[in-house]
Amino acid sequence: MNYFWMAVKGIFIGISNIIPGVSGGTMAVSFGIYDDVIHAFTHIRKEPKASLKILIPLIVGALAGVAGFSIVIEWLLDSYPLYTTFAFVGLILGGLPILNKAFTKSLKAENKTIGPVHIGLALVFFLIVAWMGVAEVAGGGVQTVSLGAGPLMALFLVGVIAAAAMVIPGVSGSLLMLIIGYYHAVIYTINGFTESLRTFDMDALIPFTILLIAYAAGMVVGIILISKLIDYFFKTQPGYTYAGILGLVMASPIAVISNTQALAHTQLTGAGIIRLLIALLLAVGCYAMTYGLGRTKDSTEAIPQESKPISNQ
Repeated sequence: MNYFWMAVKGIFIGISNIIPGVSGGTMAVSFGIYDDVIHAFTHIRKEPKASLKILIPLIVGALAGVAGFSIVIEWLLDSYPLYTTFAFVGLILGGLPILNKAFTKSLKAENKTIGPVHIGLALVFFLIVAWMGVAEVAGGGVQTVSLGAGPLMALFLVGVIAAAAMVIPGVSGSLLMLIIGYYHAVIYTINGFTESLRTFDMDALIPFTILLIAYAAGMVVGIILISKLIDYFFKTQPGYTYAGILGLVMASPIAVISNTQALAHTQLTGAGIIRLLIALLLAVGCYAMTYGLGRTKDSTEAIPQESKPISNQ
């Protein structure tokens, strides 16, 4: 059952990574597994058994989320942007109690109290994510990518950049891909792969698979590089690290609402108010679901207690 809950959390993390403005790292924080996942990536050689017990179900779930829901999420954002956006806002905010608890435990372990540096870090990272959320980006239209050395190298580099961003809570890898102009090309590749797999079109499946392998390889490299840096901060400055993450997560709803333009066509009269109330109720339900999932026992328990970050010991 522990592996099942980790896979479920991975599905939501995978889905969140394909929505501009939503961060997979934020979802990992909301589910209370962020620091343990970072630990698993950076200690896979020293603790291979414990790390793989976390990473395998998580990655399988994330891949299922990306492959299985990329088309559905696009349709939901086009057809029901208000409800879809507020659902993800609820999912994100549902992890704040767990994150705040980890922050408090890290301060207690360091024999510190909240000070100006903690508040300043939270405010700075809040403003960074809020600015990224409202910044104008050129999303472009549907873009395609063909098989070749150039596109393969480009997808690898995009994977490195996007994965590094996805690992940082509050920073959306998909938004970053929009900024550099590769978001629609990646979505086209993912959808092309799933469609050719569904229809057993081998002529299309082979090139799409090669393109996805290049992108996935870049993501692995990006995740490993940024994970080592974050793990260092968790080990040496946990209180300051959690303060910065709190600022990133609290600003995430601004980025999500801004990039999905959920409120653009919502009028505060009549039917518009009713739709907004329904969206708020949906957000509350998703808040409760994240909080509940964050309290489930999952495969992060495989990490030796003495090796866990301070906040989880």
